[in-house]
Amino acid sequence: MTVTRQDFEDAVAAYWGAKESQRELSAIKDAVGAGTAGAVRGGKHFDGIAALLAKFFLVAGYAPEDIRVTKKQGLELPGYYRPQKQWDVVVVHDNTLVAAFELKALGGPSFGNNYNNRVEEALGSAVDLRRAALAELFPGEKPWLGYFFIMEDHPRSRTPVGTRDGAFPVEAVWNGKSYQDRFSIFCERLMAEGLYDSICYITSSEADPKPAEPAVSLDWRHFAAAINARIKYLSDLGLPFESRLPF
Repeated sequence: MTVTRQDFEDAVAAYWGAKESQRELSAIKDAVGAGTAGAVRGGKHFDGIAALLAKFFLVAGYAPEDIRVTKKQGLELPGYYRPQKQWDVVVVHDNTLVAAFELKALGGPSFGNNYNNRVEEALGSAVDLRRAALAELFPGEKPWLGYFFIMEDHPRSRTPVGTRDGAFPVEAVWNGKSYQDRFSIFCERLMAEGLYDSICYITSSEADPKPAEPAVSLDWRHFAAAINARIKYLSDLGLPFESRLPF
């Protein structure tokens, strides 16, 4: 059993309520508790995505109790500039933070209201945890961070956005860019700076849930490959210690 492109597309469709997760993903949701995670993530929209990510680790032999998707399980991880921060999916085995994921979205019709908030959240979460790792708050292998982001495909997210005159000129790369373009640049720079180990950035909508992938380096294929590379890296080091395949 592997994580497939169809799993990915089904999970994105489920985000919009366009369809129920396929039977296999539904079983995974039950196994790791994602079906009750709605209150944590402000609705059940991301439950299918959480199950999708959980599948990678279940297939690799991690136990369901290694995979945390609900507040009851404990999604908080220590920070450096604050005591702790709640992530959306956390995988821990022994003393190693195998992976931590942020699952976020930006929808309309007023994209500008929350765009800066999403940027600041993503930056703050990664910087805080990376600095905590330098302070040796994660005793096992170096933590691995993933970011999954859905931008609603909408005329207003596709339309170029202007910038205001300020004390200094805006970097030219931002000129004439839409919110979709801006977020692609942002995610590529997060990766270039090593703040996240992999990012999946897609656009989608309720009317047409089939995901579009604006940047090759941020597409599902690269994201899935990075997760599998993390699993293989830890496997070569002997993690998980006990391989248990639940399916």
